[in-house]
Amino acid sequence: MKIISWNVNGIRSAIKNGFGDFIRKEDADIYFFQEIKISEEELAKIPHPDGYHLVYYIPEKKGYAGLLIYSKEKPLKIIKGIEIEEFDTEARVVALEYEDFYAVNVYFPHSRRGLERISFKLNFNRSFEVFVEKLQCDKAVIIGGDFNVAHEEIDLAQPKSNMKNAGFTQEERKWFSDFLKKRQLTDTFRTFERGSGHYTWWSNFYNARSRNIGWRIDYFLVSKSLVKKIEKSYILPEVFGSDHAPIVLELSS
Repeated sequence: MKIISWNVNGIRSAIKNGFGDFIRKEDADIYFFQEIKISEEELAKIPHPDGYHLVYYIPEKKGYAGLLIYSKEKPLKIIKGIEIEEFDTEARVVALEYEDFYAVNVYFPHSRRGLERISFKLNFNRSFEVFVEKLQCDKAVIIGGDFNVAHEEIDLAQPKSNMKNAGFTQEERKWFSDFLKKRQLTDTFRTFERGSGHYTWWSNFYNARSRNIGWRIDYFLVSKSLVKKIEKSYILPEVFGSDHAPIVLELSS
């Protein structure tokens, strides 16, 4: 089974930059997309690949955030949101139930410049953890998406100068560490690669992407029971169309 997650930072822009060709080439079983930035009416007008069930979650604020999932297998159940209004109005979580696991597409809040939204983010983090705990009482989880945090110093190119900046604060990183430990989740990419220089997001300024001055803020996490099924977990930095790169998880049946 192959799952791909990608923050497209606007699906209409991604379509103009080869989105359809990417879908056909990769032929994944499940695609998670974040920040589609499109209304429900506009989403209905764009082309979607054949052979997939479409699931979307659109926020109240127009042109903001939003999640989209393509799945070859029809899910047993679709869960939109975590039943907390202040977060669900921003459409940040969709979980699909399958026979053996839940697949969760998530877009975490950004703490923003000056950390003006860090309290909102940390509250979301804690609420999301409770949501995941409830899912895990039933079956294993696969979580993919943009967490808006670089977990360790090797996950960004310039850690020393970003220690107090959004996405690399002590509070955000500690929550991520605690979340992995308490929920017995594995950062799948780090089961294969312990080195630095592997990023999923680059600023649009100062030729950051061509210079590979980036951050790894997009992740696939899996429950302990699925670790033995991980075959590959990798980044596709050569795929453009967004300031994020797609990430890929391959699991054995």
